Amino acid sequence: AVFFSQTDLQGYLIGEGCASPLDVFWDRSGVMFVVEKVVSCISSIQTSAFFWDCENSSPLALPISRARQLISFYTMSQNPNMNLTLVLLPPLWVRCDRSDLKQTIWLGAEPLSTGNKIIGINLYTVTCKVSKKKYSADLEELKEMHRMRHHSSNLTVKGFARYEFLDATPLDSLALEDTLISLERNIYVDFAWNTVTKLLQTPSLTSAATLVRTPPPGCCCSTRVKLLQNQGHLMTGLTDWPKPVGGKPAVELVQKLLEGNFIAFWKCLPCKSDYTAAALPGSMKTLFSRRGDLDFVELLWCKMWGKVTSYAELVECFSQVMKAIQHGALQTWVHQGSSSLLSKLIKQSYYGSVDTVPLRGVTPVQMLLEIGVDKMKRDYATYFFLGPPPSLSKDYFMSTSVDLQEQIHRVQKLHHMLEIVDNCVELLKLEHESLIFLTQSCINYYKENPLNEKHVFQLPVRATLVKEFYQNAHPQVWRVEISSGRGQGKVTTAWQLSTTPPAEHLCSSGADILDTEACGSKEEMSFVTLLECSQVPFA
Repeated sequence: AVFFSQTDLQGYLIGEGCASPLDVFWDRSGVMFVVEKVVSCISSIQTSAFFWDCENSSPLALPISRARQLISFYTMSQNPNMNLTLVLLPPLWVRCDRSDLKQTIWLGAEPLSTGNKIIGINLYTVTCKVSKKKYSADLEELKEMHRMRHHSSNLTVKGFARYEFLDATPLDSLALEDTLISLERNIYVDFAWNTVTKLLQTPSLTSAATLVRTPPPGCCCSTRVKLLQNQGHLMTGLTDWPKPVGGKPAVELVQKLLEGNFIAFWKCLPCKSDYTAAALPGSMKTLFSRRGDLDFVELLWCKMWGKVTSYAELVECFSQVMKAIQHGALQTWVHQGSSSLLSKLIKQSYYGSVDTVPLRGVTPVQMLLEIGVDKMKRDYATYFFLGPPPSLSKDYFMSTSVDLQEQIHRVQKLHHMLEIVDNCVELLKLEHESLIFLTQSCINYYKENPLNEKHVFQLPVRATLVKEFYQNAHPQVWRVEISSGRGQGKVTTAWQLSTTPPAEHLCSSGADILDTEACGSKEEMSFVTLLECSQVPFA
């Protein structure tokens, strides 16, 4: 929701710890105001304020003259010499349309204070020039420019670089029976270091490196086991039955499981591919060790899932099992924590009294889903919680005290965690032991938050682990920050070269940026961003 609006502009407040539009060219955090041009959309009035439903609209920039006017008004409101009632405001940043000679994309203002007293203000200008991989800057020139502007000789120079590792599994490499959707996988490695000797310097092996896993741009979904994709069909009792693909029918397989002696079936199981791992692509299969503790219900799932081709066949399979249970012909064990209806009936058979369950309506479909969820929870738990501790985390994901829908939701979280680990293992060849911190951070996050495939997970790593991937590659972002002074007196000059626009409004407000200047070749573009700061004291 926008906190204020006029005829030509609107503004919003970015809270502490929230993503900022400045993050792409400046590593700063904190509360700030952002002002931009009004997007044409429907408004409504609530408590005499305008609220705009513009979540799906791209931000628009203001003319540079209007932006300067706003910065001037803001500066005067913070000046103690203006005989006004002063209120220390968060920094203000205004989107600019790049129409001036310097091609300004942002103007900013940040008050300087000591206690409750405002002593000055920092004024920022951010410009962006677009070219075809060309730039004329030099590190020594940038340092000299900073010295001349701020009259300082003691400089601190820091470097930052981001390398992207993008992998897309081709659709034809996965059979439809794998029940997965192929998607791009994005992993970045961010490097930061203190000794910069030239522009576009390759990060040293002593640099601080952070692995960043993000969802593909514009992607709001991810790979999912088909069981989870079809969970909504429980509401109607309908499901998409797989087409017959050869082999023995599910009814015959279930019958052999019941008649052919439990031990004999167990011995032939390792040569089968009915595990949850079989429904995972590529290296994800290797992350799942084949469990040796499958109970009868899990074995039943292995035989039925992907083999049952109709509702009638599903009912027939469960009818065979129910008859065996009711006649005492099925004396087998199930995991103590199993919560499925079928597991409960088997446990009842230990004492000679079994409830009658009518196999009609949605019941057979729900029974199949229950035993699948139980098995998948145990599969994921075996991988993520094999060693000590974390018992509390395991209890959360294995809990049977919540309803089936919530259990499915938690399995989805586990699958998303597995995807993240697989991305790091497959693309960067990192061993699982190197991912313990990332795995634990995923677990901690998902214990407290709902499924969020847009969440960015980070993992500190040694630069040596990824050296062969970045030392011969070109960074997507390279930045140098030159600063001087300390505390309130610190001022910064930043120069950045990137392959993507440093501001969202560049894409929405300037087709000439993407077409004319880059000659229609988006891949050849580079964006040269320069941030300059001027410090103005209030005498």
